[in-house]
Amino acid sequence: MEPVVKDNPGRNRFEIVVDGQDAGFSAYRLRDGAITFTHTQIDPSFEGQGLGSKLARAALDESRARGLRVYAQCPFIAGYIDKHPEYADLLAAD
Repeated sequence: MEPVVKDNPGRNRFEIVVDGQDAGFSAYRLRDGAITFTHTQIDPSFEGQGLGSKLARAALDESRARGLRVYAQCPFIAGYIDKHPEYADLLAAD
């Protein structure tokens, strides 16, 4: 089964689910047209499957669709953007 990423605004995080099991999340804070990614975590039993990258890509794609500027406080999200410059335009200038 293909991993599914969904926004869970009640918990302020994007979550990735594999075969009905929570595999990880990327926590965020929203404010005034911006999203700050604070922490990304993949459950150890799901590591090494590229789920972190799928989670980051989906979260950034959703941020773009919503017109949000991105603050990449989370080292994983920041590293993902560094490796995928097509997302660099999302980074907030201030």
